[in-house]
Amino acid sequence: MRTPSAFTADQTHGRHLELVLLATTDLHAHLRPFNYYTDSEGDHPGLSRIATLVERQRALHPNCLLFDNGDTLQGTPLGDVAVEAPTPGPHPMIAAMNALGYDAATVGNHDFNYGLAFLHQAVATADHPVVLANVTLADGTALLPRSVILDRAFRDADGQAAQLRIGVIGLAPPQITKWDASLLKGRVETSPIVATAKAEATPLRQAGADLVIALCHSGEGPSVDADDLENALLPLAASGAVDAIVAGHTHRHLPRDGIAFACPVVQPGFFGSHLGQITLTLRDSSEGWQVVGAHTMLHPATGPDAPASPALMRLSEQAHEATIAHARRQIGITEAPLETFFALAGDSPTLALVAEAGRAHAVRALKDHPLAQLPILSAAAPFKAGGRGGPGAYTDIPAGPLSLRNAADLYPFPNALHVLRASGADLRDWLERVASAFNRIDPGSNGQTLLDPGFSGYNFDVLFGLSYRFDLSAPARYSADGEQSIPGPGRVRALSHQGRPLSDDDAFLVVTNSYRAAGGGHFMAPPRCDTVLAETISVREVVTRHIIGSSPLRPKAQPTWGFEPMGRTEVLYETGPGAVTHTERMDALGLAPVGPADGGFFRFTLRL
Repeated sequence: MRTPSAFTADQTHGRHLELVLLATTDLHAHLRPFNYYTDSEGDHPGLSRIATLVERQRALHPNCLLFDNGDTLQGTPLGDVAVEAPTPGPHPMIAAMNALGYDAATVGNHDFNYGLAFLHQAVATADHPVVLANVTLADGTALLPRSVILDRAFRDADGQAAQLRIGVIGLAPPQITKWDASLLKGRVETSPIVATAKAEATPLRQAGADLVIALCHSGEGPSVDADDLENALLPLAASGAVDAIVAGHTHRHLPRDGIAFACPVVQPGFFGSHLGQITLTLRDSSEGWQVVGAHTMLHPATGPDAPASPALMRLSEQAHEATIAHARRQIGITEAPLETFFALAGDSPTLALVAEAGRAHAVRALKDHPLAQLPILSAAAPFKAGGRGGPGAYTDIPAGPLSLRNAADLYPFPNALHVLRASGADLRDWLERVASAFNRIDPGSNGQTLLDPGFSGYNFDVLFGLSYRFDLSAPARYSADGEQSIPGPGRVRALSHQGRPLSDDDAFLVVTNSYRAAGGGHFMAPPRCDTVLAETISVREVVTRHIIGSSPLRPKAQPTWGFEPMGRTEVLYETGPGAVTHTERMDALGLAPVGPADGGFFRFTLRL
């Protein structure tokens, strides 16, 4: 729990009131303390544990509001089953939120992953308003209410009744029309986050709102505003448009040491890891209630202090059992383990399997296409590769039977399969973005950390069918988050196809997903490419069908990428502690175990 002050309350004059804003974000269908990918109970976060914290804070603070900041409906097999084989009644996440008594919510980019009809059906069963100001239907009419004013009766510091009007605005990344283009293009329009917040706050205040709260499904990013800014928290906080912000999207935690905002902000992690709290001190004046003080904090939702709510556990039992039954359906067999512990250290059999599934589907789909003669590459990335997900956020499937839950583990998102026509120059730039996964390494100096913690593993695309190396003595051409382009020669070396160096004008087909094809992850190259095939089938379904049709699987690493040699330079590679059981993979990549690292990770040495 961290409690840096946003500013100090002035309680010298007038009538005062303390208002507590509680918030969740990026729940991603994590409802119960159950891991559907490993089919196990455990100390897992989720809304059922958040519920215990909410009731505790409500008992301490009578003036309390509860908000959700989106990316709520998608993210685990529970969310998938709610689409593919729904049980009667509301979506299980909405049912739980209804029981918990949320005051308002917005939607995030992943809430659009199943299309507008599903989204409307889900939010229609919510007992609380769901607002979104910067996404409208293509004809300009509202997709959801842009904002809402909550009229609430509270008690001031002296116990006297006080009526407050609280405006709530919902905001989402404008990129949703790119990331889910097959579902949204031509059907909705987006507008910039900060400009929309400013435009919406004014009429709310004119209508008598004492406060305006932004539920902003956006995180930290550039400090300078731009129309297409995905992570607009800093310019929104600096704009003065709103009195408090609930942030999200980037799966980070705010507040944290060294970070301060003129506007109080909270970002409570992801998957229900934390309950966020903003405490506002208000003073009644001739101009109405005004914020004169604030502080923020995070309440962890794991450990013995946050047991699951029995009421929410009972409420979700039917959906939980239906999800387990669905996830346990057997689809095949693998004769070797499938893991992502070492996916950022060298060639991965697991990624090779996913890439081959996509390539095989594309070959069949493009059989009579005029571009079918072009070489077909296939991109695959480790969606679970530690980082902010923690030391348990890795795929670790043992040899043996495979079920639907394993397919979801290999590919957890409902992205559609796309095929792009890319030039050699496009592919080089694509890989330069991938190369920002690594820190710059000083040759000859041992003990340097290999991975940049600001890089997300799901952006580590391996382009199967090519051969290449990364020169880590050179600076990266992109920042770890991809939001900054840095001039320089880059890191990609020895880029070739079937032994022949690539030229900028060479042409290829690349199998990827709809998110990456639209530039998701701040990749510049894919959206420049021509789309040759835009399937409606999800990559996960492609992987599932491949497992069914190819079992028993014999996954093997495909020689694709590595590092430029640096003499006897040894770097430190951190991954999940489960990696130590995969000795064959450790030996193949030349990794030597060192011991536990901070945050529950495990450290290896790797000689470049």
